[in-house]
Parts: sequence; structure tokens; C-alpha cells
Amino acid sequence: MTASNVLRRIDTPRGPVDVVADPDVLAHAAADRFVAAIAAAVNARGRAFVALSGGSTPKRMGKLLASPAFREQVAWDRLDLFWGDERWVPLDSPESNAGEALRDFIGRTPIPLERVHPFPTDLDTPEDAAAAYEATIRAAFGMPEGIPRFDLILLGMGDDGHTASLFPHTKALAVRDRLATANFVPKLDADRLTLTYPVFDAGREVLFLISGAGKADTLRQVVQGPDDPERLPSQAIRPESGSLLWLADRPAAADLDR
Repeated sequence: MTASNVLRRIDTPRGPVDVVADPDVLAHAAADRFVAAIAAAVNARGRAFVALSGGSTPKRMGKLLASPAFREQVAWDRLDLFWGDERWVPLDSPESNAGEALRDFIGRTPIPLERVHPFPTDLDTPEDAAAAYEATIRAAFGMPEGIPRFDLILLGMGDDGHTASLFPHTKALAVRDRLATANFVPKLDADRLTLTYPVFDAGREVLFLISGAGKADTLRQVVQGPDDPERLPSQAIRPESGSLLWLADRPAAADLDR
């Protein structure tokens, strides 16, 4: 993302917000940061680890990454892809974050499939899937203990302030001793799978992608309002030694104080 893409930067108590014109510019900026993060990680450590998000903006970003101009800039054979959360649905469901990414863009890149790690939603229970995903993460990072550091974590934000599948007033908000957990969301009457706050807070770069006027009031509350992470879980993402950036299009940022 070049400085010319950013209309303005707004400093907030919960990190800077870079405002861009529209969803297309937002997706392009996210793709630029994806490429830069992979290059930096590979240059520094020989491998890169990314946690993807679902949603319309990451889908636009993915299609750009699969295009020749971007695809040739990524060391796909050094990259491991994970997801920040998933619905409890089969991989071939249109509701599956990983399934949609595989069909929309990952399948059109040269990344080795053994480096693509969706949540295993074919297991018996969400709890089994969360435990298996933690084991997969630890094996990929070679870390039987401790919190692994993803090089880039992409996150969205719902109009209720949730991020990943950390929904307001749900049990997953309190999970600090696991990398991944199952989370039943009463208002959706649905099981979800999600990485936990310690994983997000360990990220080297955490990038929120926020688009649309429907997110404007919530974004204002999250980044400029009082602390209330039980009601607004996105507030609780606070990288300990990494960077946090909110990338928002103009409609989403319309309610922010300048």
C-alpha cells in the first residue's frame, strides 16, 4: 500500500486507522501488505505463516493474489496458510471460509496443498476439531509449547464488534490456555471454531479489514469508545510486540473523530 492510497490516518487509543477510498482499494492495499509480509518473513526466517479471514474483502484480496501481477511476487513454497476461524460446516459448503478461499483463489496459486491448513470440520465434534487444529499449528511451527507467532493475521469485524469467531459474551473470550477453541454462539444457534486471543496477540502484524457504512458506528465504538471487550471483542486484540493496523474504507470510517 502506497501513501497515495491512504486518504488519511487517524490515531486512536486502539491503534492507527488508515482510511482508503473504497472496497477495491481496500482489497488492493490488503494484497500489497500480504506480499510485503511474506517477503519480510521469508527473508528473515525462511518461512512465512499467515492466518486468513473470511468475508468479502479477503475474497477480493485473494482474487488479486491469484492474478499474475501478484502471484509471481509470493514465495508460495515457503508459505503456510491457516484460518483465524471457521464455521462448523464441511469444506465443500459455500459457508466454509477455507473452502471458499480454496475455490476462489488458493487453487489458482502454486502453493503446495500440504501447506494449506483448514480447520478439520470432518471430525466428530467442534472440540475435536479445535484440538486437532492446535496440534496442526504446533507441528507446522515446530513448537510443542508456547504461543507461535504468525507473520500476518488478517481479521474482520462484525457489526456487533466480534472478530474471528470471538463473539460478544461467549465462552471463547475467556480461553487463554489453548491456541484454538470451539465456540457455541447462542444468537446464531451455531458452533464456530476460532483461534484465541493469545494467538492473535502474538502476531507480528495484525491487520483488520473493515468495509461498508454498516460498520461505521461499531468501528467508532471499538477504536474510540470506552473499554468493553465483552460486548466488543475486537477491542481486546492487542499485539504484545507486533503491529496493529485498522484498514477501513471511507464509508466504514465515516463516524471516526478526525
